[in-house]
Amino acid sequence: MIHRRGLWVVFTSIFAFCVAVACAVPRLVEERGAGFSAKRYQNARGETMPYRLFVPHGYNPAKKYPLVLWLHGGAGTGADNLRQISDGNRSGSHVWIKPENQAKYPSFVLAPQSPDGQYWVSYDATKLTRHMRLALEVLEHVKKTYSIDAERVYVAGQSVGGFAAWNLVAEYPQLFAAAIPVCGGGDETKASRLVATPIWAFHGERDEAVGVERTRNMIEAIRKAGGHPRYTEYKGMDHVIWERVFSEPELLPWVFAQKRNAHPAR
Repeated sequence: MIHRRGLWVVFTSIFAFCVAVACAVPRLVEERGAGFSAKRYQNARGETMPYRLFVPHGYNPAKKYPLVLWLHGGAGTGADNLRQISDGNRSGSHVWIKPENQAKYPSFVLAPQSPDGQYWVSYDATKLTRHMRLALEVLEHVKKTYSIDAERVYVAGQSVGGFAAWNLVAEYPQLFAAAIPVCGGGDETKASRLVATPIWAFHGERDEAVGVERTRNMIEAIRKAGGHPRYTEYKGMDHVIWERVFSEPELLPWVFAQKRNAHPAR
């Protein structure tokens, strides 16, 4: 038989453990979403979308700030308003908000989240879904709420978000100052619409999830149409190249040198 004092010690220990876990979970969640505010958009039709927004420290409404629209990959879908900026989506969403990068390039970062199992593009990857169009409403809402430089709005996305980046620029060629599609693909017949937009695309040579030909074909089509996109292909690498892409030393200087309707900086 267990002594009452022993039972008290056991229950006290269990209670203490549960309290510690309960306290640790919010801290873990906060750490994963550190720097980003959790928000939810609702339009006049009653449609809603969770999103995360990073506002530059010392934000001054009298100044104009660039904005990066981050489009998560398939693992970022859901309703927790966290997966789109954490785990596999952390590199692409957080690189912009690192203190050393914000010191050089103070900017907003917008990360909308599509519903569980729902993506930014159609299954044939040729059309934007209603979730992507709702995310564009979120973008317009943020542009109206804060002092955003409309000439310096950029889009970056990986995997299904990479497909969305290609399609967004093709459908709205005057909206973005530059695009960074990672491991995605687009509609080569629309290459002429992409000629004027600075693009830096990335893909892994041995990508089995999205064949590298998807990006190769887009780059070739744009070049044939008269464009000058940048393309980096990682030899021997597969689909998961996020860490490599978003640690490229020239990436941020290149992105923030771009301005809509200006001569592309290479």
